[in-house]
Amino acid sequence: QVHVVESGGGLVQAGGSLRLSCAASLIIFSRDAMGWYRQLPGKQRELVATITRGGNTNYADSVKGRFTISRDNAENMVYLQMNSLKPEDTAVYYCNADPPFRYATSMDFWGKGTLVTVSS
Repeated sequence: QVHVVESGGGLVQAGGSLRLSCAASLIIFSRDAMGWYRQLPGKQRELVATITRGGNTNYADSVKGRFTISRDNAENMVYLQMNSLKPEDTAVYYCNADPPFRYATSMDFWGKGTLVTVSS
């Protein structure tokens, strides 16, 4: 079964922190890499952080030094620690494989996401 459950979003003031969690089904978690994506209002979804099964990480320039991605391979969990949050980080955050899991119909799978709102 293909599913992810993202949680941990909420409203936070600029400069604050949040920790997002993602519980992923094995069919997704077993991919070479997992990632956190976000979709800002009116914008396309973008990849902000990735982590391989071995723990190698990569970040978008916009979040480098502020966000930290991690994973628990025993629990099929992925996390995103977000510090020094800015209003421009306001978005719906999604967890998925990198590249995103794709059905045989060529449609990408996406969960419901979790909303992060950063007030100024």
